[in-house]
Amino acid sequence: MTKSIVLAAGKGTRLAEEGIDLPKAMRTALGKPLLGWVLDALPTGREDTVIVVGYKKEYILRAFPDYPHAEQAEQLGTGHAVMCAVPALGDYDGDVLICCGDMPLVRPETYAALVKDHRRSGAACTVLSGVSQEPLPFGRVLRDGDGGFDRIVEDRDCTPEEKACRELNSGILAVDFKKMVSALSLLRTDNAQGEYYLTDLPRILKDRGEKVRVCARNMGEELIGVNTPAQLAQVEGILRARS
Repeated sequence: MTKSIVLAAGKGTRLAEEGIDLPKAMRTALGKPLLGWVLDALPTGREDTVIVVGYKKEYILRAFPDYPHAEQAEQLGTGHAVMCAVPALGDYDGDVLICCGDMPLVRPETYAALVKDHRRSGAACTVLSGVSQEPLPFGRVLRDGDGGFDRIVEDRDCTPEEKACRELNSGILAVDFKKMVSALSLLRTDNAQGEYYLTDLPRILKDRGEKVRVCARNMGEELIGVNTPAQLAQVEGILRARS
């Protein structure tokens, strides 16, 4: 069994435009909220999908009233957002799929492939990585000497050598819920942003002796999230071409 956690608490400061004061995930592409595109692509049903809300949460709760939610009142990073979602899953014992509410281009088959790979391997955590020609400021997935997962380094924390790596962290992962909860307390804020990075979780699990895998896909345009008006226009154009 799988449940999902969708991170949708952000304001989207760079998206702010005159007269538009919405959570980033509620900005629309082809008349549909970015979050709506994400929810429709997930392999989990409404009752098994927790939305993490924050800025102007009432807009999301009004638009998606049938989904469980958790509140991230203070923006302390993606790791903190997942911490906020933990109580909403209670004593659940299974896998969780964690994704971003501002990435409407990820296809259903991509989420399904990650979940399938994760289940088949028996890993504690599986990171979805992608290669894209887009100049995206994403974290890099670094491999060990055997080609397995080593760690994820956020773009702004990368050395020049690490920045040259083109295997990008999608921000999407599948993880054993109970093992995740146990490891979340080990997240630290000693990074460029001073935030709790979810990207540190796979390495923490690996250091604990857990199996961590990478599900690598040629994601291309699917990796594009929405942070600026230009990206919103780009995403809308891609969605229009798909339809």
